[in-house]
Amino acid sequence: MAIQTPGKRPAPRFQKSKVMGGKFAKGRKPSDSALQLTSMVDMFTLLVIFLLANFSATGEVLFMSKDIQLPTASHGTEIERAPVVSITNQFIGLEGQRVVDADQIAHDEVLNIQQLEDSLRDLKKREEFVHQLDKEHQFDGKINIQADKKTQFKIIKRVMYSCAMAGYGNINFAVLQGKQDKPAVAK
Repeated sequence: MAIQTPGKRPAPRFQKSKVMGGKFAKGRKPSDSALQLTSMVDMFTLLVIFLLANFSATGEVLFMSKDIQLPTASHGTEIERAPVVSITNQFIGLEGQRVVDADQIAHDEVLNIQQLEDSLRDLKKREEFVHQLDKEHQFDGKINIQADKKTQFKIIKRVMYSCAMAGYGNINFAVLQGKQDKPAVAK
């Protein structure tokens, strides 16, 4: 906006009105348009309300895979951010990466899953290296297991054993909050 000499200037909407007689227009068109502050404030208010309504203070802790249907539980606490082991009937994954196929470990008699254990040890070394100078963040061995509700307990037991052998002894299971599924009653 250019510097102008002091004087009487009406609001832009009155410059060409019949009330003022158009005496301030002086035959030129305005080069800038005025902002409609009322509508802009309304828009920003709606935007702030929308963002506050959709804000999640906890953040995303787990990535829900379409292959996994979590069991439901009526009691539990919110899980904290930790490495996630995903278990399906097809594969076992760590942090979204496929580690081993279920077919490869289905007939093993050994209790641990070596590929998973090696991946967890590498993850532990990486985390300890990153936080070696940070005294507040010590490795506490937390891990979250996200298992499909149709997964056999034998596989879950082997995953838990592999996690414990790699140094992750604080194991949490991810479940959906709600009423528990009622088991079928045998007659």
